[in-house]
Amino acid sequence: MRVIKIHNTLGNKKEVFVPIDEKHIRIYACGPTVYNYAHIGNARMAVVCDLLVRFMKHTYPKVTYVSNITDIDDKIINAAIETNTPIKDLTIKYEKIYNKNMLELGVLQPDIQPRATEHIEEMIALIKKLIEKNHAYVSEKHVLFDVTSYKNYGLLSGRNKEDQIAGSRIEVADYKNNAGDFILWKPSTDEQPGWDSPWGRGRPGWHIECSAMAEKTLDLPFDIHGGGLDLTFPHHENEIAQSCAVHNFKNPKEYAKYWIHNGFVTMDGDKMSKSLGNIFLVHDLLQKYPGETLRLALLSSHYKQPLNWNSNIIDQAQKNLDRLYRVLKENDHIIMDEKTEPDEEVINALSDDINSSQAIFEINSIADKLSKCEQEEKSILKAKLVSSGKILGILQDLPNKWLKYGATNNNIDSNLIEELIDKRKEARKNKNFNKADEIRIKLKEMNIEIEDTTDGTIWRSKN
Repeated sequence: MRVIKIHNTLGNKKEVFVPIDEKHIRIYACGPTVYNYAHIGNARMAVVCDLLVRFMKHTYPKVTYVSNITDIDDKIINAAIETNTPIKDLTIKYEKIYNKNMLELGVLQPDIQPRATEHIEEMIALIKKLIEKNHAYVSEKHVLFDVTSYKNYGLLSGRNKEDQIAGSRIEVADYKNNAGDFILWKPSTDEQPGWDSPWGRGRPGWHIECSAMAEKTLDLPFDIHGGGLDLTFPHHENEIAQSCAVHNFKNPKEYAKYWIHNGFVTMDGDKMSKSLGNIFLVHDLLQKYPGETLRLALLSSHYKQPLNWNSNIIDQAQKNLDRLYRVLKENDHIIMDEKTEPDEEVINALSDDINSSQAIFEINSIADKLSKCEQEEKSILKAKLVSSGKILGILQDLPNKWLKYGATNNNIDSNLIEELIDKRKEARKNKNFNKADEIRIKLKEMNIEIEDTTDGTIWRSKN
């Protein structure tokens, strides 16, 4: 079996991936809180996890990928009040938009996408057990986890007690025994959504949701838990604490064996924030750029590194894809074996901690070879280029469609373009090259790019 290495946040080192059951790999990633459009930082996590899942599904016979929907949260409640929208309508609307946007980025639908509100019973059951085992307590209609009861608290994030309190950014409430204790259950007012529980009508805290949904859908332990770097503390730290405490696990790896966290997305070096006005929404970006372009831009640097998001990185991704599709267009007549495996160097790059930037480099190398190789080599190289692109979630379009050959916007008559091309052809036939050049310039002014091939002149809109 192939050696795969993963940088495990739990221990902060690169480790050889050893499956719990090599016949069935189980992966969980924290999904969106559905109250607004997803931003590009949310998309990076989704795309990174999608690449991981694609690679694992290529390597192992069965992979189950779970990514949840948080559809109960104070942010959701506040958004519903601000927009005067019923909570259910709000969450369903943004869940659909999120899934549509991610699909446009080439993110495959998770095998299971559980909603938090559909697992309240499981959350209550976990909380009851935590109270019974003295890991949680009831105070002023709240149920809180006692962080001092779990000795490995802070192991994932590497934080000491002072860092934990500072990092939690939560006001120290009077009903807490310790400043770092976190909420498992909170009371709801009559106006707020709530469920009956042994501690009164209320709703779950955020952290307990993933513990309940991961255990229900994957059983414990599972292989890999993914998420953004911002979730390491407190969310994932709390998730480990409550799940390990309720099951008497001594080692956090008895809950999830490997933890993968992708780095932040910055905007020209600045962290995304509403105050700076530099939060880019996926919904808006997809109005300007193809999903594959945004996907390649998100994969252009190693997932652990910060990604500096700007127009240059998008333009570079667009140029890269245009070039790759041009190579495929030039070899459109080449018949290939659809069952060809991805290139070995691409797989080696992904085996080394999902090194997407190296994998992209290798894909470009295949394209270079395809452009220059002898005829007898073209079939296998084209097949390797396409299959390698597929595992990265790119090169999924038809070259003619991507390059917009024969297509234009609604403001230009395609019949006029064909007529001009025919006149240029006639001018060249009559060796009237000045006339032919004038027509090419006129087409260029119309944002139409032409290309002379052995099969005739083809054109595309540059808009």
